Amino acid sequence: MVFFGTLVNVALIIMGSLVGRIFKNIPDRMKQTVMYGIALAVMAIGIQMTFESTQILIVIISIVIGAVIGEWIDVDKFMEKSGKWLESKMPAQKGGTGIAQGFVTATMIFVIGSMAIIGAIDSGLRNDHSVLMMKGVIDGFTAIILSSTLGIGVIFAAVPVLLYQGIITLFSTQISRFVPDDLLQLFISEMTATGGLMILAIGLNLIGLTKIRVANFIPAIPVVAVIVSIIYTF
Repeated sequence: MVFFGTLVNVALIIMGSLVGRIFKNIPDRMKQTVMYGIALAVMAIGIQMTFESTQILIVIISIVIGAVIGEWIDVDKFMEKSGKWLESKMPAQKGGTGIAQGFVTATMIFVIGSMAIIGAIDSGLRNDHSVLMMKGVIDGFTAIILSSTLGIGVIFAAVPVLLYQGIITLFSTQISRFVPDDLLQLFISEMTATGGLMILAIGLNLIGLTKIRVANFIPAIPVVAVIVSIIYTF
């Protein structure tokens, strides 16, 4: 079932949001330790994915070109502005943070990021849900922390996650109909490795060691497709 990873992700967001409302007073020290543990697990997965590459030069070139394109168009800034625009359209209710603020904040965290894209593609292309399941764990714990402070509105972020990741997964399942198997396998291995570096960067950000603009690496994924296609053709 190609949507299994997305459904698990959505379920964990809902569960985390409900748990967060039950345990409203989570100590800051515990929140920090849990996030560090998640960050270490994310970095381990990113390193493991990077070793999927059979031609590491493709990964290096794709990351470099993707970073140049991403910084040029500033994907990270665009996503940040989109979040602020959405928040301005959905003001918080009186008497507290309200449903709107929790929904908007959580949606930006759960939807924006390379793990959502890479995980959904993995689910569609090779029925591998490991990235989305790990993302689900991260989102679940994050939902606990967010809902304990921003309210029950966080739970409604599960809807855009379902739509966003589901559409990417569904689109990815159609790729195999038009792309030769050898080319597809090469793309999968190099895309996985390239995505692994992004996931490693997410882990480093979560643990607080860096402030890498990971969203600006997202163009590296289509760059992988172009380079792999050129190599396969010639």
